[in-house]
Amino acid sequence: MHTELARWVLQTEAQAILRAAERIGPSFEALVAAILEMPGKIIVTGIGKSAHIARKIAATLNSVGTPAVWLHAAEALHGDVGIVQAGDIALIFSKSGETPEVKALLPVLRERGARIAACVGDPQSTIARQADWVIDLSVEREACPHNLTPTASTTVALAFGDALAMTLMKARDFGPHDFAATHPAGALGKRLTLRVRDLTEPHLPAVPADAPLQEVLIQITQGRKGAVAVLSSDAPFLRGIITDGDIRRALEKYSLPQLFTYKALDIATPTPKVVQANQKAYEALQLMEKYKVSQLIVLDGEEPYGMIHFHDIIREGIR
Repeated sequence: MHTELARWVLQTEAQAILRAAERIGPSFEALVAAILEMPGKIIVTGIGKSAHIARKIAATLNSVGTPAVWLHAAEALHGDVGIVQAGDIALIFSKSGETPEVKALLPVLRERGARIAACVGDPQSTIARQADWVIDLSVEREACPHNLTPTASTTVALAFGDALAMTLMKARDFGPHDFAATHPAGALGKRLTLRVRDLTEPHLPAVPADAPLQEVLIQITQGRKGAVAVLSSDAPFLRGIITDGDIRRALEKYSLPQLFTYKALDIATPTPKVVQANQKAYEALQLMEKYKVSQLIVLDGEEPYGMIHFHDIIREGIR
């Protein structure tokens, strides 16, 4: 019984969305064209459940390149309408199209120079008759056994908001790099914006080529990167890298007394893998995966800059 009801709810809401999709037409095209040309922003408003939907739609629009603000219809009548300016377009969400607070807000929006799109469940309602554009979001019934609780109607309104946002995103040619710019703290944003320099201390753990093993071990410990670069003794020219793994392999190959007679360059891996400081951190991660290494020496042009470790990148949520 419970499963049957849940399926009925989902099917009812899905069918309501499909019917709404069939009604998308000239009014929607005209609204999109107006938004793309508007000098202002979108004001998204409603009351009750419609207010919650409006708030989410405003957030989605902002995230994909269309400036939008959420305005509670009741609070608007007590001062918040000051955010509305000439050139704005108001998206008004109302199932009945007769919501008293929204009807009272209409002349105020007009007076402030905003145009109005009625996203309503009744295209013949008062709000619809006073709008510049009408979007028919009517549903045959709610996905509620008593046909009372806003369910199918709010789902259709939310889906319409997504359809509008994605249409505007496509029309503005809003791509992954633009999305990253509006989501700098997200995984995609970090992948596309964070550079190696942002995650690297401007200090390269290093030893001269003729450094004894004891100094190598000390610098590996102090550097906390699991490795040190090996530089020419007379100039900061990169000669190699010594990792924890190089030390272990040397211990397996040589006796301890013999090992302590060697210099850094004797046990270093030549031609270490490098990355430029201005490259994307995600590119550094790809290089580590390609070469199966845990750290890269960071160069600023030809000059040694620092060292970046696998964990430095993963810690930022970049995968």
